[in-house]
Amino acid sequence: MPKPPIEGEILTIREVADYLKVTERTIYRLAGAKKIPAFKVGGTWRFRKADIDGWIAAQSGNVEGQAG
Repeated sequence: MPKPPIEGEILTIREVADYLKVTERTIYRLAGAKKIPAFKVGGTWRFRKADIDGWIAAQSGNVEGQAG
């Protein structure tokens, strides 16, 4: 069973995919298109959990704004 991410933690593609309940391929696409906050270390994508949480909040705001 995977450990829950802690604040300030750096996440991998797999961890972000699990966290967002999407496929790893989706995360690769979002990161490559710069649609999700990410950075590369040694050629592999990494994500700050705080950035992902902020991105989720921003996405939620966009969806709510479009609905009404």
